Amino acid sequence: MNDVLMIAVTLIGGLVFFLFGMKVMSGNLEKMAGGKLEKILRKVTAKPLLSIILGAGITIAMQSSSATTVMLVGLVNSGIMQFEQTISVIFGANIGTTFTGWLLTLSGIDSKKWFLLILKPEVFSPILALVGIGFIMFSKNDRRKSIGNVFVGFAVLMQGMTMMKDAVGPLADTVWFKEILVKFTNPVFGLLIGLLLTAIIQSSAATIAILMSFAISGTGITYQMAIPIIFGLNIGTCATSLISCIGTETKAKRVAVVHVSIKIIGAIFWLAVFVALGNMFFPDAIVKPINGVGIATVHTAFNVLTTLLLIPFTKPLVKMTEFLVRENAKVKAEDDTLKRLDERILLRSPSIAIAECNVISEQMARLSRQNLLDAMKLFDTFDEEAVTKIKAVEDKLDRYEDRLGTYLVQLSTRSISDQDSRVISKMLHSINDFERLGDHAVNLYYAASEMNKKGFAFSEAAKAELHVLTAAIEEILMMTDEAYENDDLDMAAKVEPLEQVIDKITAVIKSNHFVRLRNGGCTLELGFILSDVLTHYQRISDHCSNIAVAVIELQKGSFDTHEYLNGVKCGNVEFNTMYDLYKEKYKIRTIV
Repeated sequence: MNDVLMIAVTLIGGLVFFLFGMKVMSGNLEKMAGGKLEKILRKVTAKPLLSIILGAGITIAMQSSSATTVMLVGLVNSGIMQFEQTISVIFGANIGTTFTGWLLTLSGIDSKKWFLLILKPEVFSPILALVGIGFIMFSKNDRRKSIGNVFVGFAVLMQGMTMMKDAVGPLADTVWFKEILVKFTNPVFGLLIGLLLTAIIQSSAATIAILMSFAISGTGITYQMAIPIIFGLNIGTCATSLISCIGTETKAKRVAVVHVSIKIIGAIFWLAVFVALGNMFFPDAIVKPINGVGIATVHTAFNVLTTLLLIPFTKPLVKMTEFLVRENAKVKAEDDTLKRLDERILLRSPSIAIAECNVISEQMARLSRQNLLDAMKLFDTFDEEAVTKIKAVEDKLDRYEDRLGTYLVQLSTRSISDQDSRVISKMLHSINDFERLGDHAVNLYYAASEMNKKGFAFSEAAKAELHVLTAAIEEILMMTDEAYENDDLDMAAKVEPLEQVIDKITAVIKSNHFVRLRNGGCTLELGFILSDVLTHYQRISDHCSNIAVAVIELQKGSFDTHEYLNGVKCGNVEFNTMYDLYKEKYKIRTIV
């Protein structure tokens, strides 16, 4: 009894080590990939072969087909991908996940030749862990630290595999274990065991590792026993994606359902083929013991053959899934842009979530700029339809800022690279400025509306000065937008000199207004409106300056706006040159 308890404890301990190592390794691999995974997924096209290759590549990088599928659920739910595009990616992910099995076959190496001996986990894992710890402790580079975590994670994973293998070794000589093995000759029983075990631990790699541990230890696991279990674990791995689709839209649910459907169809078809052909033509072969390489081969063959079997029937698969998961007409429509802020992507793939946040923040930049351009035109031609649009865009900017800010704060708590952390800081520093730019558009509308209702009009001299200022505002908005979207440092550096010139222009216009007021060329009430307009223009340029500084400071990893602005204005030749250029371009004569 004590022996059984020790075996169970060691087996569970090995499984825990394995799962932890897998988590550390896959998490840091994805962290190193950063936003590249998101860019790769965007390249998914209607070409099945390319999509399969991309799906396999991403899964190998993340070491988890479940993670890839959950990511697909999130991307479809957020509207980034179409359901139809995901099927070939799922085929690729199913193939890519078999790479882990081949990695685990290293545990079964049994040779005294030095070039094979060094491939044994017991030999190279401690060395790998030592190198990894060195990177983690002594390197300041974030990428090297992630590489160190990958090394340590892999070493822990292999140690878990070794523990499981050693734990189950003594079972080979026990009578009760041999009696249990007899039951596994029933293919349906084996399939269900593989399915349930994988669904519980939510890792097909872990189930493969357990199965390999038994096979390598010489416990008498045969092809007849192992193959149905492998087919079952392929179905069980879908549990994670099924859980992830709870609360999603119809199309996202279809991703999880088609994933399960592919696995079930493949398992039933190939299990029937195996039972029929195995008993008829290879009765002696299927009762032979299977080793680690055999398990990895069967796992890969199953997924490759299932892909070849079903890829010609992609369209029927789509129709079948659409029939099983029907559209719910009562679902409340949500802004498609905000669907990108999916909780599943945040939890499973922070780097992709950051890239999607950047898409929304860039849209905020464009919306706020266009809203201001529309608002400034109202002083020349007042248009009620434009007013409705300005208010609607401002409401949208408020929603975006609120949701995006909350999502970014959640993202900042995840395990992310230094570069991703700086990108989050850039967005958090900028989205409030985009929202405030939208507020100024509404305030400009109020000023134009008041003038329209009262029949007021600025003097020709004031109009001419405002046109110069408006042109400067349009240019600073354009430069800010371009600098933010492209992380263009050269463009961002031009924003602050123009902001200083805009401050100068507004001061001159105010001074000229007081002269016209004394001379009777303007009214006091119009002066109040003009003062409000100039204040809004000045603050618009201030917000543009804040955004440009965030772009520049992103490259430095610090966001001290005051330090940057003080430094750039003091004896900076490039700054002074740009300032003089804009001062001449937007020159307004001062009235004495």
